[in-house]
Amino acid sequence: MSILILSTLFACTKNSEAISGESTENETDVNSVQTEFLDIAYGSISSAQTLNIYLPNEGEGPFPVIVAIHGGAFKMGSATGGDVASMLEGVNRGYVVVSINYRLSGEAIFPAAVNDCKAAIRFIKANAQQYNINPDKIAVWGDSAGGNLASMVGTTGNIDTLNGANQENLSFDSKVQAVVDWFGPLDFLKMDEQFAASGITPVFGKTSSETSPESSYIGELITNNPKLTQSANPASYISTMNLESAPSFLIQHGTSDANVPVQQSIDFADQLKAYVGESKVKLVLLEGAGHGTDEFNTTENLDIVFEFLDSVLK
Repeated sequence: MSILILSTLFACTKNSEAISGESTENETDVNSVQTEFLDIAYGSISSAQTLNIYLPNEGEGPFPVIVAIHGGAFKMGSATGGDVASMLEGVNRGYVVVSINYRLSGEAIFPAAVNDCKAAIRFIKANAQQYNINPDKIAVWGDSAGGNLASMVGTTGNIDTLNGANQENLSFDSKVQAVVDWFGPLDFLKMDEQFAASGITPVFGKTSSETSPESSYIGELITNNPKLTQSANPASYISTMNLESAPSFLIQHGTSDANVPVQQSIDFADQLKAYVGESKVKLVLLEGAGHGTDEFNTTENLDIVFEFLDSVLK
C-alpha cells in the first residue's frame, strides 16, 4: 500500500464551511461547461433521485466518468454544492462528471443513500451511449459523508441486497473501477475512541450520541444496534469483492481533521490492502489539514487525484 504524507504551505481555513467540510451554501460554478444535462431522474421513489451530467468541452469519447457524491453529514448538501467543485475539474481533464443527489437522512435513513448511489450508477450504465460515456470506466469520488458512500459503492459491487426498493435498470450492476474517498466517516463505532486517542476535540461532540449525524443516518443511537451500524461501514464488505475486478482506491485525509478521525482512513486502507493488495490502495495523509480545508483543492493535490484516476481509467 502506498502511503504519502503531504505537507503544504496552506493554512487551514477556519470558516464554518471548511470546518464542516461541506460547502453546501455555495453553488458550484459550471458556466464553462458547454454541454450539460440537468435534473435527470434516475429513480422514481423520491424527487431527490436526480443527477446532473457535465461533458468535456473537447474530445470525441466515449469518455470515462467521475460520479461525484457530495458530503453534508448525510443530512444536507446537493449535487451542485461547493464541495463538488474539485470533482467538476474532471470536465477539463477528459471526464464526464455526473454529480448526484440522494435521499438525505431527514427523508430516509440508511441504507437509502447507498441504494440511491447504486441506482445512479446503474442509470449511467444503462444510458451510457446517449451521454457518450464509457460504462466500463467509472470512478466514484465523494467527500465526507460522500466519501463513506463512495467507499460503500466500491466495496459492495456484488451486494444486490443494497439495491433497496429502486427497481430501475436492474439488468445492470453498480460495480466501479475506481474510488476516491476524501475524509469519509467509515467505522462509526470507533470514532469516539479514535478522537480520544488523537487528542483532538471533535467538532460535533460524541458520535455515540442520539444527535450525532451518524445516529441520525442510522436512524437510532449507533450503539443501540451495533450490527446495523457496522453494515454502514464499507470495510464490512471487503471480503465480498472479487479480487480481479475490485476497484482501486485513493484515500485522502487531513491529519488535523476534527470531524472525522484520520485513523478511520488509515484503518480502512490497511483492511483493503490486506485483501486486494497494495497495488490497488493508495493512502495520502495531508499534514495539518482539517476537514475539507484548502489543502485538498490545491493544484498539487488535484494532480495526485487525477494521476490516480488516469492510471485506472485511461
